[in-house]
Amino acid sequence: MSVFNSSRLLRKSVLVTGASSGIGMATAVLFAKVGSNVIVTAWQVDALQKVVERCVAVHKEAGAQYGGKFVTIPFDVSDKNQIASFSNKIPAELRRIDILVNNTGYVIGVDCVGDISLENMEGMFATNMFGLITLTQLFVKERGTGHIINIGSIAGKEPYAGGSIYCTTKHALHVFTAALVSEVVDTPIRVTEIQPGMVEAEFSIIRCRGDKTAADKVYNGLQPLVAEDIAEEIVWAASRPPHMNIAELFVLPVNQASATITYRSKA
Repeated sequence: MSVFNSSRLLRKSVLVTGASSGIGMATAVLFAKVGSNVIVTAWQVDALQKVVERCVAVHKEAGAQYGGKFVTIPFDVSDKNQIASFSNKIPAELRRIDILVNNTGYVIGVDCVGDISLENMEGMFATNMFGLITLTQLFVKERGTGHIINIGSIAGKEPYAGGSIYCTTKHALHVFTAALVSEVVDTPIRVTEIQPGMVEAEFSIIRCRGDKTAADKVYNGLQPLVAEDIAEEIVWAASRPPHMNIAELFVLPVNQASATITYRSKA
């Protein structure tokens, strides 16, 4: 924990989307550990409540003297009507969000062009692009300061077969984030994109349409990143001094060189 200057995060209000599992959950829990107030969103109500329970537990274990307000808001970032009314659902004392972590992401299948369903295509664009952009606009308009952290992907740097739509949305996220850095350069707003490589999380199981065996095969022979690894990078970036902006952070497991180049042991 020494890598964080946690005093900069005490009592900060942090909003984490897609916080019901994986990177989002790990991020919410780590922010709670360093003394931040945390708002967690996702559409899975029961899972969100378990995340809040973990936040409360680690907050107490860490002996944090401040913060400690943890709130769940069931929310589908792909639904523009829900986004429009989202701010009204945040408790008044937490409404001035200091850190927005746009973590929600959606991908399903490895279908190639010609076989991709319209439903899946629309779901990826609505979640990974339009929802993120709309929520970010709300933050910029209402705050004028703070930190926006977008969770990109290696897919936003390098396209690969079987990921045409997902890669397109993550490329769009990358370009949007880079443009946003330029647009808010005359404000105190910081903007960061975290770009993970292979991360073993529930996200992979969803992509494989619930087939855990198929998801596990993706990581055979190497040690992938885990959600907690990316959560540490997110909280580290947020804990930098106010004059410093970590604009881009590309994080790979040691045996991955690109989206398609890995070393896998045969043992």
